[in-house]
Amino acid sequence: MRLLVLGGTVFLSAAVTADALARGHEVVCACRGASGSVPDGARHVAWDRAGQPPPVEAVGPVDAVVDVARTPSWVRGAVAAWPDAHWVFVSTINVYADDAVASDGLVDAEPADVDLAVSPDSYGPMKVACEQAVTAGATSSVLVRPGLIVGPGDPSGRFAYWPERLADAADGAEVLAGGSPDDRVQVVDVRDLAAWLVSLAERRTTGSYDGTGRTVPLGDLLAEVAAGVGSRARLTWVPSEELERHGVEPWVGPSGLPLWLPRPTYDGMMGRDVEASYAAGLVTRPVAETARDTLAWLRAHPDATRTGLSREHEARVLAAAGRG
Repeated sequence: MRLLVLGGTVFLSAAVTADALARGHEVVCACRGASGSVPDGARHVAWDRAGQPPPVEAVGPVDAVVDVARTPSWVRGAVAAWPDAHWVFVSTINVYADDAVASDGLVDAEPADVDLAVSPDSYGPMKVACEQAVTAGATSSVLVRPGLIVGPGDPSGRFAYWPERLADAADGAEVLAGGSPDDRVQVVDVRDLAAWLVSLAERRTTGSYDGTGRTVPLGDLLAEVAAGVGSRARLTWVPSEELERHGVEPWVGPSGLPLWLPRPTYDGMMGRDVEASYAAGLVTRPVAETARDTLAWLRAHPDATRTGLSREHEARVLAAAGRG
């Protein structure tokens, strides 16, 4: 297979490129190259999608395209350039408008068929417009809607907080956890998602799928993270309303507690039914393995993005809540 990856230098697109190369496929990465180099073995075609026409001649004929873009005009232009390739478009679960309820798979966010600045409000609608451009313009296509992508190379730090926090804690030390250990969460290792995307391209699979792992209780997931990094810390669960009172923010940010989301407001976002995805070939590894490898990557890249509340803030919350 001759695969065109639109990107190829960062996180998921780089993982897709590496996986396809390992299978013996020929890979062309079309991107600026400003974020780093493409994996060894791939051919880089320089392309700034914001201001240049698609480099059709430089790329040559391709069997499949993997695209992770979120800008509708970019996607429309690329689909028009390679309409006969099998398109594997990486969308997002944010195309489902109601975060509280796991929908039936039908997109319910209104499309924003304009190029807007990316924000929590615009991201989902722009991805809907991108999906529509792919399904309308490509001869064959598959849409994959990931949730929280985790693992080595994560530029967001949202999951990476936990392997590092738990590994740094002394045996028996208290570590702040938010909400209830029974709250459901879903993650997918970037390497597993990438491998599945390559398989979807190979098989020319069509349709739409949610690209994330099965739902698990947050307490179980964090226990797996602790096992993966050899931590014997003690998780101390503080209810959401107390976290909010003490200035802790959900999900991400300098005062954030990653993986914690207010419930039931976000039950649907972390409660997708992904059995169809597993039936279509998705295979996921144990979270303990992801945690171990993420910690090793963080240790090897001290400048990697970190997010989450400081140790001092955590200590204040535990003390104020009567736990520390």
